[in-house]
Amino acid sequence: MLNQPLLQQLDHLGLRGMSRALTQQQRTPDTLALGFEERLTFLLEQERLDRLNHRVAQRLRWAKLTQNASLEDIDLHTVRGLDRLTLTRLTDLSWIAQGINVLISGPTGVGKSYLACALAQHACRNDIGVRYFRLPRLNEELVRVGVLQKKSAFFKALAKTPLLVLDDLGLTPLPDAFQRDLLEILDDRYQRQATLITSQLPIEHWHSQFSDPTLADAILDRLVHNAHLLTLKGESMRKIAARKKNDKTTAG
Repeated sequence: MLNQPLLQQLDHLGLRGMSRALTQQQRTPDTLALGFEERLTFLLEQERLDRLNHRVAQRLRWAKLTQNASLEDIDLHTVRGLDRLTLTRLTDLSWIAQGINVLISGPTGVGKSYLACALAQHACRNDIGVRYFRLPRLNEELVRVGVLQKKSAFFKALAKTPLLVLDDLGLTPLPDAFQRDLLEILDDRYQRQATLITSQLPIEHWHSQFSDPTLADAILDRLVHNAHLLTLKGESMRKIAARKKNDKTTAG
């Protein structure tokens, strides 16, 4: 019979992983045959895993990634400038702890955003705080917090975030006010926190995206001179996937 008062105490103390594990133990005769220390060890391990999963779920909710991407699903066979050694260096995540940026450029469809989201999810699963924005959405958010007079608090929150992912630089024109805000964000993070940026434009063309050359110099100085640069190339992965699907259909 379940010890209901004990389960209630565990729930009251916030030990819900232990509570669920104890319920499972009571329903498993083989587990009941174990000694006290073995059963307690199992309960504690389940509580640890439960808390870890809860933190990861919180990290992912806060990150707001647009793709459920994973490192395991990244295609390393298609030639596009991404090899196993480069991916291993990035998945080490030491660049985040060191406040080093990652800048990923390449034509549409080669997997820039997927790689960015996969690295961000990997960081979340390693208990690292992440925020993700497409550049147009970041502009919208800055306008919103500006109207609410909460821009300073927003800047402070971003400055404390270990990994900031900014997707699709150069996809749309950047308003002048946003460019100044972007400099503030990057200046707060320079050599303190890591920023990952993706763009269809080659990095040498990023300067032209900013209306003020002096402002462009300041922004790129905080990005490029402290960064891993990754240039992807080749055919769109979407086209390759569609072609493979069509070939299978035709063969069938």
